[in-house]
Amino acid sequence: MTTRKTPGEAREVAGVLLAAGGGRRLGGRPKALLPHRGRPLVEHAVRVLREGGCARIHVVLGARSEEVRERAALPGCVLVDNPDWEQGMGTSLRAGLDSLAGTGARAALVSLVDQPGIGPEAVARVLGAHQGEESLVSAAYDGVRGHPVLFGAAHWAGIAATATGDRGARAYLKEHERAIALVECGDVARPFDIDTEADLAHLE
Repeated sequence: MTTRKTPGEAREVAGVLLAAGGGRRLGGRPKALLPHRGRPLVEHAVRVLREGGCARIHVVLGARSEEVRERAALPGCVLVDNPDWEQGMGTSLRAGLDSLAGTGARAALVSLVDQPGIGPEAVARVLGAHQGEESLVSAAYDGVRGHPVLFGAAHWAGIAATATGDRGARAYLKEHERAIALVECGDVARPFDIDTEADLAHLE
């Protein structure tokens, strides 16, 4: 059973959706704009965060960001532009964390736009394990760490300092592996990525 946070507790955690990728292996189609259930994939990813309990959501955009703004309905979201998106996911993670400065958020729950098999249940489980600014929480699939991941504010500077290329927070998490609370989500989610043409079969 997932423990839901109270509204006050939920506001301490901001959802950060990384949606800047250009879909290089998909012929240059931005992942945020891939069609899923009749709408851009980014809308689905935002809805998952919202239904999972994130009251505040920051969406990091990059490839064709103006087109994403025009075509996707993202009411109530803070849209963060990452001009360095081509350098890799690490720049988007840094942009997302930087955008939380001064918001009062004490943790960031980070998810990826190209994982439509991860739904609100997994988000709620990870959010439910948040304990404060020192928290490091990760969804796990058969014991293997995946997304979403929750970073307490005490870790943001360290993550930003090590987030490079497409590795994001991998180096920081490896260094702090013993501090990570793993939350098994394999029974409620499938952590596949939409990376190649073959992967598009997962979209509806």
